[in-house]
Amino acid sequence: MEIIVQVAGEQHLEYAQEICRQIEESAKARGTGIAKRDPEYIKQKIREGKAIIALTDTGVFAGFCYIETWSHGNYVANSGLIVNPEFRQHGLAKKIKEQAFNLSREKFPDAKIFGLTTSLPVMKINSDLGYKPVTFSELTNDESFWKGCQSCVNYDILTRTNRKHCLCTGMLYDPKWEEDKKKTIEPEAKKTFKLKEKIYERWLRFKAFVLLKDKDKNNGKNNHTNATKPEPQTINA
Repeated sequence: MEIIVQVAGEQHLEYAQEICRQIEESAKARGTGIAKRDPEYIKQKIREGKAIIALTDTGVFAGFCYIETWSHGNYVANSGLIVNPEFRQHGLAKKIKEQAFNLSREKFPDAKIFGLTTSLPVMKINSDLGYKPVTFSELTNDESFWKGCQSCVNYDILTRTNRKHCLCTGMLYDPKWEEDKKKTIEPEAKKTFKLKEKIYERWLRFKAFVLLKDKDKNNGKNNHTNATKPEPQTINA
């Protein structure tokens, strides 16, 4: 069986509903992430030539990703990455991300490419493509992008920290870095993600522990504050 990864076209519009269903189910299984996409929005991205789709040679849906632009095209995000559970563990996510990355560079060569993720494998793929972990302040300040986080179960963490922290890690690719590499050779840049993987993994666990702990504390305070004062009781002796 062969899996074909390609830029999606009009002939792939019929897969929009299935793509949305799998994105939602994947988010539920992870317990985090943006849970829903609108099929019409997916169709729009396909029509604009801003989507990558993976299909078997018999037409079975295998994976998908699309690109979005923010801040007047100065930032690009590769969003909605999904791989059909039947085709996972075969490196398909990396192939889809690579094509989405190349499509982004082709259409918007001067734009910074970024993403938010809680997935260590996705962080590895991004790192291999040249992304670096960054603070949220280095990402787009386009309010439309951040409103898209509202359907995530952890949105309250993002708002509570004034959009400085969340369980997601921000990663960024700046095309200017390629120019800098030509000017100077940095030995540190040659280190593979494998050497950093344990550090990233520990950081993700620590961040989740701290942020979720604060979340539980706030929930406890709210429950205490909202507790009704018991009515005085009269006991007849």
